[in-house]
Amino acid sequence: MASKTVTKASARERLLEAADELFYREGVQTVGIDRVIEHAGVAKASLYNTFGSKEDLICAYLELRNVRIKDRITRTLTRFRAPHEQLLGVFDALGEAITDPEYNGCAFVRATAETADDSSIRRVANNYRLWVRGLFRELAEASGYAAPDELARQLHLLYDGAGQSARMDHDPSAATTARAAAASLLASAPLADNSIEGRQAARRAAGSP
Repeated sequence: MASKTVTKASARERLLEAADELFYREGVQTVGIDRVIEHAGVAKASLYNTFGSKEDLICAYLELRNVRIKDRITRTLTRFRAPHEQLLGVFDALGEAITDPEYNGCAFVRATAETADDSSIRRVANNYRLWVRGLFRELAEASGYAAPDELARQLHLLYDGAGQSARMDHDPSAATTARAAAASLLASAPLADNSIEGRQAARRAAGSP
């Protein structure tokens, strides 16, 4: 019987996985390069040849987190057919993250708290936040709300607050609470089409009679 060939992870993959585990658990500044290298089981030269610097490694770690969050949200939103339902579905995706036993808050908030304002790390974090805000805006506009920019900002604040509460207060139900608040917000938000049908659709999405 032929044996299966096991593909060994590349140095880049091993370094990223080590950084993801250590940086997220302990902080990007607390963890030194030597610990990442040791955890990954690679030569020191591999890190600098692959990423160039610790800051570049941190950026790559955050980009990895970004991709995984987007994938989780996108996958969750496929459960819902209408944009006004997907607005609340974003909070369901957040709930999946919050209830993970290894949840340790928002990786982007934690990383930027330890870095300078002009750091490339902050730019990566800002790109992630722009994506989340843009998703809320896109769904709000597709749902027919009159002020999608304002509504997106309000929903983003609820999203951020739930993540912070989950970590600071050890509250695994924070996303559920934020979802309920978002539902109330959507039920009262003005619609571009203020018809009875439009209002009823918004109320159904928010879980109101």
